[in-house]
Amino acid sequence: MIRKILIAFVTVSAFSSVQAQTTQDEPGADLIVFNAKIFTGNRAQPEASALAVTKGRIYSVGSDAEILSLKNSATKVIDARSRRVIPGISDAHTHVLNDSGYNYNIRWDGVPRLGEALPMLSEQAERTPDGQWVKVIGGWSPYQFEENRLPTPDELQKAVPNRPLIVQYAYNHAFLNKRAMDVLGVGTDRFPELPDTEFEKDSQGQYTGVVYGNTWTFTALETMVPQLNFEEEVSSLIYSIHGLNRFGVTSIIDAGSRWGYPKPQATVEVLARDNRLNVRMPFILLELGDGSKPMNMVDAQVEAITRKAPISPGQNLHPSLAHGHAYRGAGEVLSAEVHDHENFDRPAIVIEPEKMRQLVEQDVKKLVQHRIPFREHISYNENITPFLDALEKLNDEIPLDGLKWSLEHAETITPENIERVKKLGGGIALDAKMALHGDAFIKSHGRDVALQTPRLRKLVDSGIPLAMSTDAFRAATFNPWVGISWMVSGKSVSGSEVLAKDNRLSRAEALKLFTRGAAWFMDTESEMGLIAPGNLADFVVLDRDYFTVPEDQIKRISSVLTIMDGKVVFGAQDYSDLSPELPEILPAWSPIKYFGSYYEAK
Repeated sequence: MIRKILIAFVTVSAFSSVQAQTTQDEPGADLIVFNAKIFTGNRAQPEASALAVTKGRIYSVGSDAEILSLKNSATKVIDARSRRVIPGISDAHTHVLNDSGYNYNIRWDGVPRLGEALPMLSEQAERTPDGQWVKVIGGWSPYQFEENRLPTPDELQKAVPNRPLIVQYAYNHAFLNKRAMDVLGVGTDRFPELPDTEFEKDSQGQYTGVVYGNTWTFTALETMVPQLNFEEEVSSLIYSIHGLNRFGVTSIIDAGSRWGYPKPQATVEVLARDNRLNVRMPFILLELGDGSKPMNMVDAQVEAITRKAPISPGQNLHPSLAHGHAYRGAGEVLSAEVHDHENFDRPAIVIEPEKMRQLVEQDVKKLVQHRIPFREHISYNENITPFLDALEKLNDEIPLDGLKWSLEHAETITPENIERVKKLGGGIALDAKMALHGDAFIKSHGRDVALQTPRLRKLVDSGIPLAMSTDAFRAATFNPWVGISWMVSGKSVSGSEVLAKDNRLSRAEALKLFTRGAAWFMDTESEMGLIAPGNLADFVVLDRDYFTVPEDQIKRISSVLTIMDGKVVFGAQDYSDLSPELPEILPAWSPIKYFGSYYEAK
């Protein structure tokens, strides 16, 4: 009897185990999207109507009938309702971690009229508590406004008379109201001497509140205003990523923060730990120091990754998300002395060739010896030439031998220098600032030069590793569709022609620079940028068909469903109930809570 009971028990246990395993391992898809117009980016299968995902990767793309046959009892099925589906947007150069104060800032991105932007300041001032500032820090352009101009100091003073106010236009200049100048001690010994900084005065010798400077001026100003606590920084990261997801962004390269490594990584770690990092975020390092003493930025970067918090190139700090927070090397600034900025309101900053030579011989050489990938911000061809001269000599001495490196921005690079970069195995990460600031570039450099800035057609045809980026959140907007619109239409946000007809791209070419193009820079060429079997399951359902809408609507495109790693990270309209719930925004008075991260985003 005992033997029969034991046999029965073992049989039942074995059956239950097999049944559980069968349920768990039931073949089929985790997620199916069907009834879609899928642009795959895959030349072997350019279009399809459905796709299937399992374990965070795409495993089948085809017709509705083919893909729906892969459904099992646990499959989540989404009807795209004949909408356009594209690969996830990848931004090859942006600064999410640099904008740790995101929740403190009013976003003027996309606001069409100055007459709407100014009341936002007044409204925010009413709820901003004592001791805090009203701030607009980048992401906008005066050329996006119907009024086609900057605000005046008087308009800003009238809008916010009772709180300190700073309104920053890219890294070109900023406006301070009287309260802000008093708090900072402008014109007194309390205000530090900042190189290359000018405070405008009126005819009576009084400060107007207009501040002219460069990147370092505005970086320093940002340290003088109230800072967020750690919980507010985490909240800022959550909401800035949510803003990216809204436009279909599923991966970015964070191009450096004013906070030295590993401080900014702490906020990412919080989200990674809870599996709430809703964008892949490879990063490069930028070490600025605290300004208290001279420093070598490359030495500081090497020290940070070898001693302070050891990490090797390619190492992923995220415990489960592929390429979630992988270290991708040094940059984008390797020396403050050779930084040529990108203020299109002014003539090009031309660096002494000897300084470029020293940068490569003394500092880039260290990175090559350590096999650390590097990226260097150079906007103007006059500075690219001596950099490449020195890099070619270094390559003769110590071969780059496949080490990934790139030029960032490279607005005025010539065809000759494009070929030199390609021969050295480098890439070029462009940006779309001409979409916002091209009108200023025309005033400074002339229309003929602007129409070929950058040389998009030649760059694409060269076959060089190439990506487009936003360089957000200060120098330009984080909305990639503004840049895509400019590449296709040739028009800036003002409607002015800033790209010649023979220098524009097709819609497929422009989209590629914001999808597959970025994969080379992320070292993910076989995994990202296509909707194809084996690729990571990052894709977007758009609110309108990018390939058929009129050109003037491209910049208004957004996502109704963003999928990253096979899971929904953003949903709107028909899919709003699929969107993950966001935690309460911090602080409670945050402008993002009331205005959203983009015009009409609320």
